[in-house]
Amino acid sequence: MKVGVENIRCQLKEYIEKSGLKALVLGLSGGIDSAICAALAAPVCKDLGVELIGRSITIETNKADEIERGEMIGKAFCTSFKPIDLTHLYQTSLHDILEEEETGETDRERKVRLGNIKARLRMIYLYNLAQQHKGLVLSTDNYTEYLLGFWTLHGDVGDYGMIQELWKEEVYDMSQYLVDEVLESVAEKDALQACIDAVPTDGLGITGSDLEQLGVDTYAQVDAELKLYTQQPDTSNHLKDSPVIQRHIRSGYKRMNPLNLTRDQVFGK
Repeated sequence: MKVGVENIRCQLKEYIEKSGLKALVLGLSGGIDSAICAALAAPVCKDLGVELIGRSITIETNKADEIERGEMIGKAFCTSFKPIDLTHLYQTSLHDILEEEETGETDRERKVRLGNIKARLRMIYLYNLAQQHKGLVLSTDNYTEYLLGFWTLHGDVGDYGMIQELWKEEVYDMSQYLVDEVLESVAEKDALQACIDAVPTDGLGITGSDLEQLGVDTYAQVDAELKLYTQQPDTSNHLKDSPVIQRHIRSGYKRMNPLNLTRDQVFGK
C-alpha cells in the first residue's frame, strides 16, 4: 500500500501543478471513500499551498453519525470546512414540483429517485464552489461501486479520481495502512478509523447497509464475484443469478452514458 499512496499523491501533485489549480473541493459524506480522498489529498495541498475545501452537505435523510464522521474528516484534513444543510432548499423550493405527478412507483423506487435528486443538488453546490475558488471537484468513486452502479448520473461524480480504479477492499486496506503507518495526528487517525469502522450505506434508507442490498456479508465477496465475472467471463456463468452480478448487469446503462448514435447509425455505411 505504501507504493500506492505515494503514487497517488505524486500524480495528484503533478496534475495540480500542471493545471494551475488553486483549490480542490470535496464532498464529505461520512463514508470511507470521501474520507480516504481527504487523507490522500491533504499533504499534497499543504505542500503546494492549495486549498482543500471540504463540505458535509446534508439533505433531510442523513443520519447523525454520518454527519459527525463527515465533520471529523473535514476538521482533521481540510483547510476549509463547513457543514451545509440543503434540507430547507430541497423541501420548500423543489418538493412540490418534484412530487407533482402520481406514477404508481414503489416506496423503494421513490427513495432512489429522490436520492438521485439530492446527489445532483450536492453536485451543483460543489461545482459552483470549485469554480469560485478556481479549482476542481474530487471524485470519491471506487471501482467496485462503479461496477455496481452505486452512484448517480450527473450527481456524485467529480473531475479527478484518485481511487476510481481501486476495489472497495483496497480502499479499506489503504485507509487502514494510512491510520497504522502514515498519519501522525490523533485527530486524523481517529477520523479515518471511524469511517473504516462505520457500516457502509448509500444514505437512501432503503436498507440498513449497502451489503444488505446486495445480499452478501462482506465486500471481499462482492469484489471476488465482480473480478471473476468481469475478468473471466468464460468461467463465471454460475454467477449470473448472484444479486451482485444482477446489479452489475442492470446498472450497465450508467457505464455507457451518454449513449450516442454513431455516424454510421445515422447515415448508414
